[in-house]
Order: sequence, then structure tokens, then C-alpha cells
Amino acid sequence: MLIRKKLLVFGALALTAALATTGCTSRDSGGGSDGGGGGGGDDQISVAFVPKLQGIPYFEAMNAGGKAAAEELGIEWLYQGPTTADAAAQADIVRSFIQQGVDALIVAPNDPDSMAPLLQEAADAGIKVATSDTDAPNSVREVFVNQASVDGIGEGLTDALLEAMGGSGKYAIVSCGETAANLNAWIDVQKAYTAEKYPDAEIVDTVYAGEDQAAATSMATDLMNAHPDLTGLVGECTSSAPGVAQAVSDAGKVGTVFTVGLGTPQSMKPYLEDGSSSASILWDVEALGYLTAWVGLQLAEGTELEATNNVSDDLPEVTYDADSKVLLLGPPLKITTENVDDFDY
Repeated sequence: MLIRKKLLVFGALALTAALATTGCTSRDSGGGSDGGGGGGGDDQISVAFVPKLQGIPYFEAMNAGGKAAAEELGIEWLYQGPTTADAAAQADIVRSFIQQGVDALIVAPNDPDSMAPLLQEAADAGIKVATSDTDAPNSVREVFVNQASVDGIGEGLTDALLEAMGGSGKYAIVSCGETAANLNAWIDVQKAYTAEKYPDAEIVDTVYAGEDQAAATSMATDLMNAHPDLTGLVGECTSSAPGVAQAVSDAGKVGTVFTVGLGTPQSMKPYLEDGSSSASILWDVEALGYLTAWVGLQLAEGTELEATNNVSDDLPEVTYDADSKVLLLGPPLKITTENVDDFDY
């Protein structure tokens, strides 16, 4: 159920600060979307998505998917994020969308706890609120659009790395934001799963590079120097995944130190090809953006989610757990040299 190159029929990946896609879906006055006028006129439902930061391939791919959904569904898609992974800058953008009175506001929070009061403010203004990619579980968000299960991602990363390492050895994790709920949840799974399934393997350190690929490369280099017997590295996000692979390549340790990560396909392609990365564990990012826009429309119109949702031809069975309010895109994907070119981002 991959939404790959066909989504780009509606446009190439956008690299702008904000995008608005026009359409004809009208607000449903009974759907709780009395939060304001939005950006696209009185008769158009507006769905705003605020990523952790804009301009990196991952979130631009989500934007492409959201834009494609907007074309198909006839809604207005608004996309704007900070230029660095800064919680305060992200909060300013969220406040701006609240002032605009969008119908649905969806955020991938850099800091879930500090975002919670703003989501409450938006809800108090009558705006439907949700999270996507990264959750704010202690907030009033009505839905979390989850890319893959926590266990699926954490176990997938561990299995891919330990397969390359031969089932044993020492490895370290280069994560991104220290407060990112999704990254920390995956790391917790990796620690527990490694101890349970791979008793001859050990995680020796976890460091945080922000959303900075160069910083990830530098930290990975420092880890290899501090632990000469290190044989594995995990890049826990889409900037650290190529960063750790670059460090291994620079150190001339391809085939000695193995890496896996959560990298976007095309950013990881050269590292997969030269062997500095063994695999990328991810999901269809454009499909995640499509699903994000779709759920924004459902919220704005007051449509209840079903246990299984037929979102589109490519997403015919998206599951929803009413207790946790989590809409799950599907299982993670293992990206290797064999399928990397199935993705344009």
C-alpha cells in the first residue's frame, strides 16, 4: 500500500515555508469546525500541519503527501514549520494558525509537554487538534497519526543492525531531540529487545544530535574513538541516519562498523550502495502525509473513525484504536538497495 511516485502527479516536493492547496470541500457546520475562517475562504475546510522543521526530505515528503490528499479531497492544506528543530519557534507558528482560525491543526511537536497548552488553546478556540509523526500523549489531541508501532520500529532497527553485526557486539545510538516522544519510545524498545533477544550485544551509549546531520557525523566519530571495539551505530532519525553512515565512511570502517537508521530512501541510497549503511527502517512518508491530511478532514467534518478505515486505494485498511486514539499507518518498511529506488524522496 505504498504511495510512491504516483503522488507526485500532483506536484514535486515543495520546499516553501507554507503551501495552500485549494479545493471545494465545505465546512460542516455541525462538525465542530466553528473555530474560525481558515486561510482559504468561508466555504473551504483548512487543515494546517506544523512539522518539527521544514526543508528536510522527510517532512517535505509528508508535505507532498498532504498536498496530494488535498487535491483529491478538495481541502486547503497549509504547511509551515520552523527552520530549525526549535520548540519555541514551532510554538509561534502554531499560535499563528490558531489566530487564523484553521479548521484542523495537526502538529509533530518538538517538545510534547510544552506543546500541550497550545493544543488546549486551539481546542478552546473550536479548532480540531491532532498530532502526526510525533505524539503529545498528555494533551487534548483527538487523534495521533502514527507511522508504525513503537515495537515494530524499535525491533526492526535492532534486528537489522544485529543481523549485520552477526548477533553480537557493542553499538551506540545517535538520536535527535532529547524530548522527542517517538524517538525515546523506540530507544526504550531497542534497549529491552536487545537485552532479551541478543544477550551477546550491548548498547554502550545514547547521544543526541538534534536534527543536525553534521552534528550526528561528529558524534558518531567521537563514539567510535571512545569505544574502539564498537561495531554498530543506529541513526535514530532522518538526519542522524545518514550522519552515522557518513562517519563510518569517513573513518574507513565500512564492513567493520555497521549502521542502520531511520533515513529517507534517497538520502540513504549512496550509503546503502557503498555499504556504510546496512538498511533503513522507515515507512511510506508520503502516505503518512496523505493520512494526516485525510484525518484532518474527518475531524473537521465530525466524522467518527472506524476500527478499519478505507482511506484511499493505496490505504484501504488503516486501523484505529479508539482507546488510545491512535490511527496507525501500518508496519515499518526495511529499505535496502533492492527497493530504495521505489521512492522518489
